[in-house]
Amino acid sequence: MQALNWTPALWLDFEPMDAMNRDFMALLGRAQEASDDTLVAAWQALVAHAARHFGTEDTWMQQEAFATAEQHTLEHRVVLNLLREGLVQAQGGDQAPVRQMAAELGAWFSRHTQSLDAALALHMRRATPSRAATD
Repeated sequence: MQALNWTPALWLDFEPMDAMNRDFMALLGRAQEASDDTLVAAWQALVAHAARHFGTEDTWMQQEAFATAEQHTLEHRVVLNLLREGLVQAQGGDQAPVRQMAAELGAWFSRHTQSLDAALALHMRRATPSRAATD
């Protein structure tokens, strides 16, 4: 399992995204460490956060007519659907898929943040310079 540590490589210099990313990492860490009794609740919190997090980014991309929005939004949709499917399975008593997703999600998150999110953060800093400091 990839250890989840906030590193300078994940910093995007756009605080609204950085805050959401730190929260995502914290929730994923809780899910990874959850006992069998607390896994469903931890995963549910991660799924709820991911839905808000991805929705916020998708809205920004739509508002800004961001060039690679379609690819970025599609990736959000696929990952969120997988997270939700895992939740249903865990709620039904099969925790193995969620444990596997929790183990692999950190690597995906790092790649996503350093590529797609980094490009969006750069665009947002340029499009709304005052927003980076106030949100």
